Amino acid sequence: MRPPHRASAPRRGGPPPPSRRKQPARRRSRRSDSASRAGGAAALDGGLVASAALLAGLGVVMIYSTTAPLAMGSPVPPHLLRHLGALGLGLVALSVALRLPLRLWQRLALPLWATATLLLTATLLVGVEANGARRWLALPLLGVHLQPAEPARFATALAVAALLAGERPSSRRTLAHCLLLALPPAGLLLLQPDLGSAALLLALVGALLFVGGVPLRRLGGLAAFGLLALAAYIAARPYALARWKGFLAPWQTARDEGFQLVQSFVAFGRGGVLGVGLGDGRQKLAYLPEAHTDFILSAVAEELGLVGVLIVLGAFAALTLAGLRVARRAADPFAQLLAFAMTAFIALPAAVNAAVVMGVLPTTGFTLPFLSFGSNSLVVCTLALGVLLRIASVEAAAAGPLRRRRSRP
Repeated sequence: MRPPHRASAPRRGGPPPPSRRKQPARRRSRRSDSASRAGGAAALDGGLVASAALLAGLGVVMIYSTTAPLAMGSPVPPHLLRHLGALGLGLVALSVALRLPLRLWQRLALPLWATATLLLTATLLVGVEANGARRWLALPLLGVHLQPAEPARFATALAVAALLAGERPSSRRTLAHCLLLALPPAGLLLLQPDLGSAALLLALVGALLFVGGVPLRRLGGLAAFGLLALAAYIAARPYALARWKGFLAPWQTARDEGFQLVQSFVAFGRGGVLGVGLGDGRQKLAYLPEAHTDFILSAVAEELGLVGVLIVLGAFAALTLAGLRVARRAADPFAQLLAFAMTAFIALPAAVNAAVVMGVLPTTGFTLPFLSFGSNSLVVCTLALGVLLRIASVEAAAAGPLRRRRSRP
């Protein structure tokens, strides 16, 4: 133990000495900044890397299995090549995120949110229309299509985390500012229309508000209002109402709204415990629509059985627990909130997708992170993983000298 410092008596009539409780906060900030510069040299979090690598590797295998019948005359399915290209681009984004200081993400939060909101607006004006919805934005110079819903969720989570870290969470002003960040992109998504992405964005913001310290009574009021608005939206939109009918009575609407869910049930039933064998699934041939995107977990259930599904769910659970551990260990408030945001950004769509294919939630159109075919989702989820790994490496670098000091006799 350090010897006690001699405390000088305060002057009579003068101001009291500055609070000593504020000094550790400044030291933590300086320590976080110095660790942020050295964080790249720290070892990566093994739980995050192992679980994400398992999911990405299984995703490559299942993309090949589900898309090979679509390209019988090609030695390598084009979908697999595009998936590998997106995975490579995602790894580049992960490498960049590993080298960016956390304070830079905090400064870029609002500009990135504004850019994502502009992309959503541009999608409504000049986006590609398909099946009565405008959800894609063509980029002619790059020859690709961008789905701004994924960057919008990422940027909104980043902006809300930065806002909560810099303001008092219990104040109504902070809650109003967070709503001003969440409602514009959610409203633009509803106009596409994309109810699932809008609901997921608001759920992500709600989870951030909860862990950020917003009072439960205010969150409860917002949740009740959101449920009422959701019910009114579904009642007014025929396509949303049809999805709920297919969810509530899939077997009675097996030829119409419930077709996808019924075929997913068939895939789970055929798979049993060990599955019919990799590549031998039948549902992907013509029965299960979007087997390589929204319902890839159903293809896993048929070909790899219950064991394969448990491996996928276990990997997502391990990734979620590792991300929450990183958030709990972070000393800086922004790092804590950002780590939770990036973990929820990956875990929430995974939970929703698994619930959809098992008939717990109505069809939403979400891909399964790291497994489904979808370049936008794969790149942005890998970027979120890179930010999470950066936070883990920064905290490991900051905790290293402290551990060495504690280990000295």
